[in-house]
Amino acid sequence: MIFQFLTGLVCAAVVGMGAYRARSLSRSGALAAILVGTVVFGIGGWQWAVLLLAFFISSSALTRAFKNRKRGLNEKFSKGGQRDAGQVFGNGGLATLFAGLHYFYPTSAWVWLAFAASLAAVNADTWSTELGVLNPHPPRMITNPGRIVEKGTSGGVSLMGTLAALAGSALIGALAVLFPPMSTPWLAGVLVTLAGFLGALFDSLLGATIQAIYHCSTCDKETERHPLHTCGTPTVRIRGWAWLNNDLVNLGCAVFAVIFVLIV
Repeated sequence: MIFQFLTGLVCAAVVGMGAYRARSLSRSGALAAILVGTVVFGIGGWQWAVLLLAFFISSSALTRAFKNRKRGLNEKFSKGGQRDAGQVFGNGGLATLFAGLHYFYPTSAWVWLAFAASLAAVNADTWSTELGVLNPHPPRMITNPGRIVEKGTSGGVSLMGTLAALAGSALIGALAVLFPPMSTPWLAGVLVTLAGFLGALFDSLLGATIQAIYHCSTCDKETERHPLHTCGTPTVRIRGWAWLNNDLVNLGCAVFAVIFVLIV
């Protein structure tokens, strides 16, 4: 176990520092990623690390892809493409918890399914966000399909974004069956995929209802950014709970998927 843990630390450090040099992670994000990777690999093993790496590599690649086409949407999001510690823990914190629980329940399938479902949800949400903005038509609010909103608006959904969410979740679901630490039937992959997909939809629901959304009077646009918009103007909260930022919404997305997969 000690050798595996040290191996996990070394591998996580290599990935974290590489991502920092590639500007995919900030300094705090790199340190958080090293912690997450060390726990997941050190306790779970390589099968658990495969799912984590699939999420991290695919999400980072999609963030960098089509950067020019998405450049004008940065004003919408609370943070840029360089992920910090809050984003790392918001996306991977719950997976890290279940990887830690694997130490106490090494033969329990529910721990593995919960771990996989949490990553399926955040992967689905990331793919939906990164690819959904490329949809040729503007999205519609998930709570009011008749309302057309600007691309990048929290709670907005589109056909391309929905299909991307399903694909992102299916990737983790497939890997959970192909590289399981124990015997896992294919039906478990379907369950993980469904849980992740529903988690991403729940993320959009939170974004449309209780996530903190602000307004920039200079640009006359809604945004997640606070206290300052990209133009430098102070933003004013217009809806949602002040404490519920995008990082916590991502965590809620993962929690919903875990609850679903454990109940089912």
